Parts: sequence; structure tokens; C-alpha cells
Amino acid sequence: MLAVKPKIDLGVNIDHIAVLREARKINDPDPLMALAICAQAGADQITIHLREDRRHIHDDDAYRIINSSPIPVNLECAIDPEIITIVTALRPHRATLVPEKRSEVTTEGGLDVAGSYDLILNTIKKLNESEIEVSLFIDPTNEAVDLSHKLGAQWVELHTGTYANLYAMRYSALPHSHHAIDELRLSRHELDKRLADALEDIKKTADYAHSLGLKVAAGHGLNYQNVVAMVAIDTITELNIGQSIIARSIFTGLSSAVKEMKSLCQR
Repeated sequence: MLAVKPKIDLGVNIDHIAVLREARKINDPDPLMALAICAQAGADQITIHLREDRRHIHDDDAYRIINSSPIPVNLECAIDPEIITIVTALRPHRATLVPEKRSEVTTEGGLDVAGSYDLILNTIKKLNESEIEVSLFIDPTNEAVDLSHKLGAQWVELHTGTYANLYAMRYSALPHSHHAIDELRLSRHELDKRLADALEDIKKTADYAHSLGLKVAAGHGLNYQNVVAMVAIDTITELNIGQSIIARSIFTGLSSAVKEMKSLCQR
């Protein structure tokens, strides 16, 4: 009898719909309209990020999405106490704690779990008291997993940015563009080695987290080309993907973009 591989869920991050809205500072497109389309196309979860600077998703967006979504909502947020007060009032299905810097374009790197241990501990307690599951967005290291387990998080989400960036360096035109920096001008042999190492780090960390009883998600920079290697890691049970799906939807429509990504997530 063939072994049945564990199901992998797709969380669709719809922040970039709000990014497009904010480019003109008007009320169109409304991210709320994506909920039914994503659900009907096979998405298992909606993911949004309520940033401290409210650069895309606003409080009202979060309220309407959480109270209207036909599928679970994963709310990414910083460990800022004011934000956590809002999150406990909104009561999403899950809160994913992420690092934030005002100057960054998008979240870069995982939480400094050791450096913010006490604050994270208190935050997890507050969220759990409101019946909100907690995930920690961490770099793929055993040390970060150990601390997440000790803190009592239910999930970890492994930051896949290093893998995604190396994949882009190896297989896209990025190294030949006018944006290229010296690090991009590595030999293909060196890029292959670094890419393999980054993928192995993710796999080993996912396996270790799973062995401790943590549920394991992954995300950041995943797209239609590089996602296949993540799907092959059996101990990862959820992928959160946003920018590439919303970018594809400009040309194919949101339903088709979600369906295509969902098909790539089949094991």
C-alpha cells in the first residue's frame, strides 16, 4: 500500500491588493472582495499583515476580513503591545508574530526570539487567553525552534527568504540587471551550493520542529517556480504566499492564479 503524504495547505496573503489601493489612496480595489474568490479557488486560509505603520491593511480591513472570511484568517503582526490589544479584540484564527522595521519594503528575517523572549512569552499568553493560536515567524535554525517550543507557540513559520533570493539569483535575470550587486555576481556553481544549503536548512529545521510537536508553516518570497521544493518537505503543512499570486492575478485573474498555485501544492 502506498503511503499517503500529509496534506499541505495554501494560505493566500492578500496584502498586495491593499498595496495597490494605497498607491492611489482611494477605496479600490477592496481586499475584502478577494475572500470568496480565494476560497472558491481552493485557498485554505487568508493571510494579512496589520503593520504598525498601516502601509497597506488597515484596522477596518482586518475587522471586515476576519468577520467575513469563509476560511480561517491568519493575522501577521508585530509584538508591539498596542497592536496585540487590537489583535485580541479582532480574534483571528491565528496570529503570526513577525519582526517589523519601518524602513523595510517587506519583512526581512525571522524574529529575534532570544532577544525578545519575555515580551514574546507575555504576548503568547495574552493571545492564547483570547483563544488565538500563535505562530512565530523564525529563521530556519534549531535554536529558534527550541525557543519557540519553550515559549509555548503552537506553530512556527520558517522564513524562506534566503532560499527564495538565491533561487532568483540562480534562475532569473536578476544577476544581469542594473540592480545587481556584487553578491549576485557569483558563479552558478557557488549559487547551486548555497541554494542547496538553504533548502537543507529549511528541511532539517522543519523536521526538527515537527519532532517537538510544533506545526510547521513556511513563507516569504515563494512563487510558482521555487515552491515545488517546499512542497516536497513532508513536515511543512502550510505555505503562506502573497506577492507572486497577486502579481499573477493581474494577467490571469485571481481565481486562476490561486488555482494554479494550489495545484503546485498538491503532494
